[in-house]
Amino acid sequence: MTWAPVGTNATNMPGMLGMAKAVESYVNDQGGLHGRKLKVLTCNERDDAVTVTECAKQAADAGAVAVVGSYSEEGSSFISALEGDDIPYIGGYGITEDEYQSLMSYPINGGLPALLAGSGLQLAQSCKKVALVRPDSITGDQFPIFLDQGLKEEGKRPVEDILAKDDSTDYTDVATQAVGDDKTSTCVSAVLGDHTSTFFDSLRRIGDVQPKVQLSSVIGSVQQSVVDASGGAKSPLEGAKIADWYPPASDPKWDEMKSVISKYAFGDDTIDVADPGVQTTWIAYSVFAKVVRAMDARTKITADSVRRAMDATTKLSTGGLTPDLGWTDTDLLNIPDHPRMVNADIVYQKVRQGRLVQAQPGFVNVTKTLKPASYAPLKRDGQ
Repeated sequence: MTWAPVGTNATNMPGMLGMAKAVESYVNDQGGLHGRKLKVLTCNERDDAVTVTECAKQAADAGAVAVVGSYSEEGSSFISALEGDDIPYIGGYGITEDEYQSLMSYPINGGLPALLAGSGLQLAQSCKKVALVRPDSITGDQFPIFLDQGLKEEGKRPVEDILAKDDSTDYTDVATQAVGDDKTSTCVSAVLGDHTSTFFDSLRRIGDVQPKVQLSSVIGSVQQSVVDASGGAKSPLEGAKIADWYPPASDPKWDEMKSVISKYAFGDDTIDVADPGVQTTWIAYSVFAKVVRAMDARTKITADSVRRAMDATTKLSTGGLTPDLGWTDTDLLNIPDHPRMVNADIVYQKVRQGRLVQAQPGFVNVTKTLKPASYAPLKRDGQ
């Protein structure tokens, strides 16, 4: 099964469901997995704890052997449901802390912790002050912790933490606060998921001229479609610094994914090759397929046998889209509060002439930056 939110007021990831179905057709055209047909179920988790639990129940009732390449901000709900039925969670988007704690979870990227810590390192090179605009939510409460780790490593002061609704239609007041006295040494980082573009549009409108502050974000909040929609080379995001998990969509390493989309999802406008959700689903299914194909052909494919095979996997290549992956004890990075993290590499990108391009070659490893980030879980009012 693959699940993701569709049609909600918060972040939506319909392309992940479309990518999963395209992979189903692609794998079966190749003869399946050890001659077995791949059946992919999809579920709209609606950004809702009850609904994602129902998705997990649907997976269990159908005998699903894994949940692959999915997105949900309701980590505690879906992880506990999957643990109850011993169903592995392979290649989640990395939006919640729970994905890096459960023995049922097999992450393929460093999630938002790696992106934010790496972004802090990057911004520290040119910013005296950093304002972070992020959701007023339990998930958003973690964002400044990791961005601060990157800034702290470079001797810079903590972020100005600015809370905002992640479903607002106007961020004028928040943008005005973030810009402050509008100095070129100030950086404004916005991480609001689908509504980040609304924030940058409000930022553009608050003065008579383009603000002088430097802009930044992380992939998922800003991607190529956002740059295009905001004016391309004339976008306020021109020059913005973006932290990503993967190489840019223009990299030839994505050619196989693009050909699969072209052949099996032609006309599905929910699938954007530059969408990190789509990319995550592609990599997650590639991992799943490789692991299953490496199993003894006589082995019955069940949730338990897939989980045991994942536990024994190491040095698995994703064709350079990530470093080699594995989930054995020696692969774990020992990140505080994120014991299941196995990949803390990110890619620095920059908006140049209206295109997201790689700012420097190769991956940047932020394991050292993340290790001091041990913290007690934050509690919000009424909890």
